[in-house]
Formats: sequence, C-alpha cells, structure tokens
Amino acid sequence: MPTQTIYDFSLTMQSGETLNLNDYRGKPLVIINTASHCKFTPQYEAIQDLWVMYRHWGLTIIGIPSGDFGNQEFKSNEDIQNFCNNNYNISFLLAQKSHVKGNDAIPLFKWLSEQGGILAKPRWNFYKYVINRQGKLYKSFSSITSPASKRFVNAVERTCYDF
Repeated sequence: MPTQTIYDFSLTMQSGETLNLNDYRGKPLVIINTASHCKFTPQYEAIQDLWVMYRHWGLTIIGIPSGDFGNQEFKSNEDIQNFCNNNYNISFLLAQKSHVKGNDAIPLFKWLSEQGGILAKPRWNFYKYVINRQGKLYKSFSSITSPASKRFVNAVERTCYDF
C-alpha cells in the first residue's frame, strides 16, 4: 500500500462544503488546531499575517477549531466564524469544529500525530503543522511557538521555496 500523504484527506469547511486536500497537491500547507477562548488565541493575528505574506508562494493555511482542550471553543461553527471575522479578520481557510485528539480525532489529525510521533500530538490549542510540497509533514510546533517566531517562519519559508 502506498504511503499516505496529506492529499489523502479531506475536511469539512465552515460552509459545510468538503475541502479535498488533494486539490492542494504540490503546495505548502500549514494546519493549526485553533480555539477562540484560549490564551494563545491572539496568535490568529500572526497566522493571518503569515498567510498574507506567503500566499503568493502557494501557501495555504487551514485552521481547524477544536474544543478538545479546556472546551475553549464556541459550540457552533457560525459563532466560531463570526468571532474570527470580527476579532481577527481572518481570510485563511477555516474548517468546521473537529476533534483533534484521542480516538475521536479526525483522520487528518491521527495521521499528523503518527507522522510526527509523540511530540506532534497536540497537547493544547494552536499546535502548528508545516506540510511540504510533497504532502509530508515537514515540522510540527507546539502552542508556545509563535507563528511570528523565526523558527516557525523559517520552516514555512523552506516549504514555500522548495520546488
């Protein structure tokens, strides 16, 4: 059986539509589990800035809201979307609220955890996953790593510039 890549997965978006990640084949991706009521929620601002800065290189950022950690997310997808738009004016992609840990985790997060090992398993909100143009996990970053940090930005740049 061929090795799985991120292109083997899909997500349900805020609109209810299915986003097939195969549509992003050959492009760098950043996946982030998010929450609206977390001490890391202000990271939305740096995530939006990163998206604006690197989208012309083909970067796609997908936020996946989750209430798995401290129940720090709104119950409805509409409330999540309104919060993100009204407070951070985000324009990167936002999936529907999903489970990202344990047996209930969506398949994408099970795969990310397997690919990155124990350190890649999200332990809180705002874990970040940088996916290279081949659809493989390049690096993962914990909640405390700012999306504006040199370490994180360097990882994103490497995947953006790696043809």
